[in-house]
Amino acid sequence: MYCIYFLLIVGVKVSAEIGRPRGVSISMASKYEPNDQKIFRCLDGSGTIPYEHLNDDYCDCADGSDEPGTSACTNGKFHCTNAGYTPKNVQSSRVNDGVCDCCDGSDEYEGKIECVNNCKELGKKMREEQDEKRRLQEEGFKKREGFIAEANNMMEGKKLKIQELEKEKTELQDKLKELEAKKAEAEGPEKEAKDKHEQAWKEQKEVRDKERSAIKAREAFDELDLNKDGFVDVLEIIPHMEFDIDSNGVVSEEEAKEHLEDNEKVDFDEFSSRIWGNIQSIYKKLVPDDQKEVPPPPVEPQGETGVPAPTEEPQATPHITPIPDEGDDYDDEDDEDEDDEEDAVDEDKMPEYDEETKALIAAADEARKNHEEADKRSRDIDGEITTLTSYLNTDYGKDKEYAILRDNCYEYTDREYTYKLCPFATASQRPKAGGHETNLGRWGRWENDYKVQVYDHGQNCWNGPDRSVKVHLTCGPEHQLTNAYEPSRCEYAFDFITPCACNQPPQPQDKDPHDEL
Repeated sequence: MYCIYFLLIVGVKVSAEIGRPRGVSISMASKYEPNDQKIFRCLDGSGTIPYEHLNDDYCDCADGSDEPGTSACTNGKFHCTNAGYTPKNVQSSRVNDGVCDCCDGSDEYEGKIECVNNCKELGKKMREEQDEKRRLQEEGFKKREGFIAEANNMMEGKKLKIQELEKEKTELQDKLKELEAKKAEAEGPEKEAKDKHEQAWKEQKEVRDKERSAIKAREAFDELDLNKDGFVDVLEIIPHMEFDIDSNGVVSEEEAKEHLEDNEKVDFDEFSSRIWGNIQSIYKKLVPDDQKEVPPPPVEPQGETGVPAPTEEPQATPHITPIPDEGDDYDDEDDEDEDDEEDAVDEDKMPEYDEETKALIAAADEARKNHEEADKRSRDIDGEITTLTSYLNTDYGKDKEYAILRDNCYEYTDREYTYKLCPFATASQRPKAGGHETNLGRWGRWENDYKVQVYDHGQNCWNGPDRSVKVHLTCGPEHQLTNAYEPSRCEYAFDFITPCACNQPPQPQDKDPHDEL
């Protein structure tokens, strides 16, 4: 009873001093003003109690609104005024629990613990931090304004560039038609002269090839006609193993006749007209026995001791006719063959064009060069217009403030990876120790009112989705990628600060709006 009486006295005293019960904020004070009947209605309308029962350490209202200044109601709220700092509400159960929850110590009024009122110090620090934040925001906002002006100028410049390129393209189309006509005009005589030269050379070469083939046919016929009777017969074909059709190591009479077009023998006229054309690709000149490569003597068997087994009688070493020294007549023949081959190569090479044809070719080359340069410039113009149009059609924010980020890249490195963001292009990662770069996504779209960029359709995760990145943009004095993480598998998040995200800061007020006293 004494405690209740004491609380009533305290409650009335506090009410008289500040015009509201303990634990009630100024904004709620009107709901706690006593009426004529001195009756308090619970804020949820669940009941009424005598006014003197407020803060009597007994929970009368279901919503706990009758005990804002005690810990009687578990669902009640105690308001910390925190003059000079930020006011806040704490659970009523924390009132007089021996822990200082309010910086002004108002929640511990029973004196179980002495709370130091450090609201002014906290408020000063908070205002300094707010001033610094406001300063940085103001600095960023000024840069943002400059970026917007720069973007607008850049956009206008690109629009003018497109107009210039389109005008040049139109003029170039007329020039291309003119150059195309000149090219066709120059290529006509050139082709006629080259065709005439090449046709003459072709006819000359055919005559020479026929003569050369006839000579080779005569040489082959004479080599095959072993008995020099003016005919090549079946028996003279049989020694040539290149005519072994079934590759059994023997040329049969049937195989020989087949190469002679079923004749027993043929004279030179029939050989050159019917036989030589079919066999010249396989025909090989017979090598005399004395010019064949002599195989090395066989290795004699050895006994268990590795010593050659003794023979009954030593045999005389057979006499081997030595191959003539390469430095003698054979060198001369080889040189002659090489000279003949070189002469044949030179003869097969088409002679140079005459001076008149060379002049026509030079004129056509010049016409082709001029047309090619103009055509290349036309294609380059198309590429430039496509690039500029893509730039202009990209969404750079409400005021184009993010356009300044295009064509730049920013990196952030953690313990394992280096992450790279190229705004409006790509996002990627690579191992810090070096290795292959992984595409995390390409520029996709904006989200959350230009506060988030989405990069999607990146490299596919094994047995998972395509990689993607959400870039969260916040205000900062410089462009900087500050963090990278993976909230869920293959879905990444980047934190990026930039002046582009800085809005105009609120102007400071003379009086702290949180100071309720």
